[in-house]
Amino acid sequence: MTTTSDSHQPSPTGEPPADDLHLGSFTTDAPWSMATRSPSWARVVDVLRTEQVRQLPWLTTPPRLPPIGRALTVIAIVGRAVGLWYLLERRRENSRARLSRRLRLAAERLGPTYIKLAQIISAGEGVFPTELVEECKKCRDQVPAVPFEEVEEAIERELGASIPDVFGHLDRSALAAASIAQVHAAELVTGERVVVKVQRPGIDVLVRKDLRVLSWLAPFLVGRIPVAALANPPALVELFAETIVEELDFRLEAANMLDVADVFVKLDQRGFVVPRPHPDHVTRRVLVMERLDGFKFNDVSGMLDAGVDTHAVVKTGMIGFLEGAFLHGVFHGDLHGGNLFIRPDGRTALMDFGITGRLTEEERMAFLRMMTSAMTNDVRGQIAAFRDLGALPGDTDIDAIVTDLRLDGPPLDPTSLSPEELVSELQRVIKALLGYGARLPKPLMLYIKNLIFIDGAIATLAPELDMFATVTDVATHFATTHGQTIAAQLGMKQQEIELDLDGVKAGFGVDPATTDRLSYADLRRRRALIQKRLSGRSVE
Repeated sequence: MTTTSDSHQPSPTGEPPADDLHLGSFTTDAPWSMATRSPSWARVVDVLRTEQVRQLPWLTTPPRLPPIGRALTVIAIVGRAVGLWYLLERRRENSRARLSRRLRLAAERLGPTYIKLAQIISAGEGVFPTELVEECKKCRDQVPAVPFEEVEEAIERELGASIPDVFGHLDRSALAAASIAQVHAAELVTGERVVVKVQRPGIDVLVRKDLRVLSWLAPFLVGRIPVAALANPPALVELFAETIVEELDFRLEAANMLDVADVFVKLDQRGFVVPRPHPDHVTRRVLVMERLDGFKFNDVSGMLDAGVDTHAVVKTGMIGFLEGAFLHGVFHGDLHGGNLFIRPDGRTALMDFGITGRLTEEERMAFLRMMTSAMTNDVRGQIAAFRDLGALPGDTDIDAIVTDLRLDGPPLDPTSLSPEELVSELQRVIKALLGYGARLPKPLMLYIKNLIFIDGAIATLAPELDMFATVTDVATHFATTHGQTIAAQLGMKQQEIELDLDGVKAGFGVDPATTDRLSYADLRRRRALIQKRLSGRSVE
C-alpha cells in the first residue's frame, strides 16, 4: 500500500484527476465532486451533534418505570438465561463460559440493540472476563434483510422522490444486512455506480426504548452476575448509548466520512480511500454513496496474485489509524473485516462510518502522551495518560497505583507462571484497578477495539511480521514525520522522544537481553500457552 499522494495522477479512465482530492482521500475518477457540489445536508450536522449530546443523559438516567412491554421481554429472556445457568451449570466446569454463552444467545434473541451491546463487550479484552469477550465475538451481526418493498418505501419517503426518478437501477437483493441497516447496490439515473444504505424501519424507536430499559435494569445487576470486571453495568450502558445513538442518523455518518477523508489529506496519507457521500441524497435514514470495489479482507491469495504487499497494508493501516487519533483526534471507530476491503492498487477502502472516534483536545493530548510514554517506557506517564482519558478518577495517586500494580519492578513473563500463579496475579491486578475506580471511556474503548482488529489483521495478512521491527518502523515514522510537532505540543525536546526497544520487549513479556525477534506467529503461540494455563480457572 502506498502512502504517497496521488492528487496529480490521472484517473484509471484516462480522465483528468478529480478536483476534490484536496478535500479528502477519495478516488481519482470521481462520480461527482465534493468541491463543486456543497452537501445540502451538511448545514445541520453541528445542530444534530449538539442534540445527540443533549439526549444522552435522558437515555441513560434510570427511569422510574421503563417501557413496560419491552422491559418484560428483556427480563424474561435474560432472566431465563441466567436462571437456567444458576440451576444447571453454576457449579459445573467452565461455569463462566456457560453463562457467557447463554447471555450471547439471549442477546441474539433480543435483536439489534443487544447484538450491538455484545459487540461492544467483545472489544473489552482485559476489561470483561475472557469467556464473555470470546463468546460475544460470535454474536452475529448479519440478520435477515428487510423485504425489498419496505426498502423502496423507505427510500422514496426519505428522498421525497420515486425510485425511477433517482435510480436507473436498484438491486432487489441486499449486499449486506446488519442490525441497524442494510445496503443495496444501485446506479443513479445519471449513470454513477452507488451503494444505498437504508435504516431498518423503526430501529431508532426500538434502540431508544431498549436504552431506557437497560438504564432501568443496570443498577439491579451490579454485583449480581459475574460478567463485569472493570465496567459496571450502569457505566456500560452509558458507554453503549454514546456509541449506538451516533449510528441512528446517516447525516452524521456522511459528515464523519468527509472528516476522516480530510484528516488523511492533512496527514498526506493516501493509503486509504473513503467513498464520497452524495451531496443531495443523504437523509436521516438513507445514505447514498460512491461504490468502491476491491478484495475482501480475508482474500489473501487474491491480493497476493494482484501483487498487493500485504505487509505494507498492515503497516500503513497501523500508521494511519494512530496518526488520525494522536494528531487530529478523529478516526474510524469500528474497524472490522466487513467494513473495509483492499483495492488492487493496495489502498484500503474504508466503509461504515457510523461510529467515529472524536477526541476533545484534552483527550487527544492524553492519547499523545500515552503513545510517547509507551515509546519511552515511562510507566507513570502512561498511567497519567489513562487518568486524563477518564479511565481512572482525576484524583488518582499515580505513584500509589504504580506501586500497587507492581509496575516499578521487573516485568513478569506470564508463560513462566504456573496456572495458580497466573490466576492469582490477574485477580490481584483486577482487584487493585477496581479499587481505584477504573472504567472504560468511549474514546479508549474505540481505540482498543481498533487495536484488536489490527492484531487480527496481522494474523490474516502478515503472520510472520516481526513485531519489534514493526514497532520500530512505526516509531521512526512518527519521529521523522511528526516529531517536531509532537514535541512542541507536549512541551518536550524532540530528542527526548526516543523509542525504548528494551521496554517494548518487556511489554511483550520477553527477556530483552535474549530476544531479538518476535514474529506475530510467536506471539500467538505465547498467548495460546497463557490461555491454556488459564483454562478452567476462575478469575474474579
